Amino acid sequence: MNAAEWAGRDLGERTVAYDEREAILYALAVGAPATDLDLVFEERLRVLPTFALTKAQWAPDALGSLGAFDTRTAVHGSQRLEMRTPLPPAGELTMKARVARVWDKGGAAVFEVEVDSEFFLAAWSLFAPGRGGFGGERGPSAPKRPETPPARQLRLDTSPNQAALYRLLGDRHHMHIDPGAAKAAGMPRPFMHGLCTLAAVTLPLADAVGAHPAGLAELAGRFAAPVFPGDRLDLRTWDEEDAVAFEAAVNGTPVLTGGRAVFREAQPPVTR
Repeated sequence: MNAAEWAGRDLGERTVAYDEREAILYALAVGAPATDLDLVFEERLRVLPTFALTKAQWAPDALGSLGAFDTRTAVHGSQRLEMRTPLPPAGELTMKARVARVWDKGGAAVFEVEVDSEFFLAAWSLFAPGRGGFGGERGPSAPKRPETPPARQLRLDTSPNQAALYRLLGDRHHMHIDPGAAKAAGMPRPFMHGLCTLAAVTLPLADAVGAHPAGLAELAGRFAAPVFPGDRLDLRTWDEEDAVAFEAAVNGTPVLTGGRAVFREAQPPVTR
C-alpha cells in the first residue's frame, strides 16, 4: 500500500485492565521516590497521567504489525497526551485507535496514530524511512525553541536500572535490556524507552512550577536522541501563559526538544 492509503485506517478497539500494583510500579520506574506516598502507596494512590501511554502502546505496535512500515527502521518521533479526567487507581481502559494522518517528508513518511478513550487522547508520531515521496503534505514543522533565556535550569539523574524496570510495564523490546540487541539496533548499549524519559521529566517539571505531577493535563515532546540508563539530563524550561516549555540534553546533546507541559493542579503540602 501507498503510505497515504493508511490515513484514516481503523486500528480497532481494546479494553485493558490494571491494578494499583502496576500503577505504583510505573511511578517507581519513571523515577518517583518512595517518599512520595500519593504516587507509591495504595492507601493514597494517584496515578501518573503518563501511565496511560503504557496501556495504549498496543496501537502503534499494531500498525507496524500490519505492515505500514519497516519496524526495524521506524522510530518514535514525538508524543502527545491530553488528559480528559484522572485515571483511577485501578480499573479498565477502553480505547479506540486509528491512523489520524500520514505526512510526506520526502525520503520518509510520518504516521500519526491516535488513541482515544474517555480518560485521554494520545498521539504517536512514527518516522518511517523509505515510505515518503507519495506527493502528500509535509505536515507541521518542529516547534522552535523560545527566543528568551530559560526561566530555570534543572537536573534529572536517571537510574542505571530504569530501563529494566520500565520494561515490566509492557514494552519488552530487547534493545532496552540486551547489549547484543542494542548493538544490532545501532546503539552501543541498552537505552531508555523514550516514553520513560519523557514521563521522568514531568516529575522535576511539576516540582519546579509548584504543581502536582498527577495534575498533568497536557504533554508533548520530540525524541531527538537516545538516553542511556544512568545519564544525567540537563533541563531548560520557559514559562508560557498556561504551560511550561522545555528541552533536555545529555552532555550538551539534545535528547528531548519542543517539549510542552500543562499542569492543572497546584502541589499540596507533602505528607510523608
